[in-house]
Amino acid sequence: MTTHNSHLIILQQKIIACERCPRLIRYCGKVAKEKRRMYGDHEYWGKPVPGFGDPGAELLILGLAPGAHGSNRTGRMFTGDRSGDFLYPALHAAGFASQPESRHRADGLELRGCYITASLRCAPPGNKPRPGELRNCQPYLERELELLPRVRAVLALGRIAFDTYLRLVSQVAPRGARLHSSGATKQEVAAPKKFPPRSSFIFAHGASFILPGGLPRLFASYHPSQQNTQTGKLTPRMMQNVLDDIREFLGAVVARK
Repeated sequence: MTTHNSHLIILQQKIIACERCPRLIRYCGKVAKEKRRMYGDHEYWGKPVPGFGDPGAELLILGLAPGAHGSNRTGRMFTGDRSGDFLYPALHAAGFASQPESRHRADGLELRGCYITASLRCAPPGNKPRPGELRNCQPYLERELELLPRVRAVLALGRIAFDTYLRLVSQVAPRGARLHSSGATKQEVAAPKKFPPRSSFIFAHGASFILPGGLPRLFASYHPSQQNTQTGKLTPRMMQNVLDDIREFLGAVVARK
């Protein structure tokens, strides 16, 4: 086990034990106790959900938050709900996941070159996190990026994830935090750390942005929520196109090296 791997495990345990947001801890516990009728015989996770995936990941996927009866039940990101039913087949087709299904933590799923995390680690009431709760979780995302030095692309699923990543990197870049990827050139890392105004980055599905200082490239997608996928706002082809763009970018980075 490498040092980065062991530090990731330590970070995941810290996230699971986190109690920074009492409102969220109460809500997750309440949902786990009351349960949904169809999951009445399930033992709910009912705690903050850590990120998971390949420690050598080149792609980091950033979602919004655990679903009350999805990740809050299963204890793994995008596992056990409709969002995961949409996301994992796309990841499998793109070669980032070992299988297209994600049902529970022991189902054998492995991510390949990919790590999945969230802007918020606890399920929020009404799926609406408060700004202070997102700020409380931000240090965990920063630490994950520090411990995943090979990440060259970040895929933000939804506007909140998009804003979360930009807020983080705009704050840490000026102080010289080591969030640049190992694939960055010396020129990129040595470039001025001044970050452009966040308002200059417009969220749109399929958009991508080169960030200064050798930071991982930012890709954007609509969130694979049931509302978005059932209404056709996000289709499998749309998600596959974004993942194809990421694959092409990662391949170009390897070729450049």
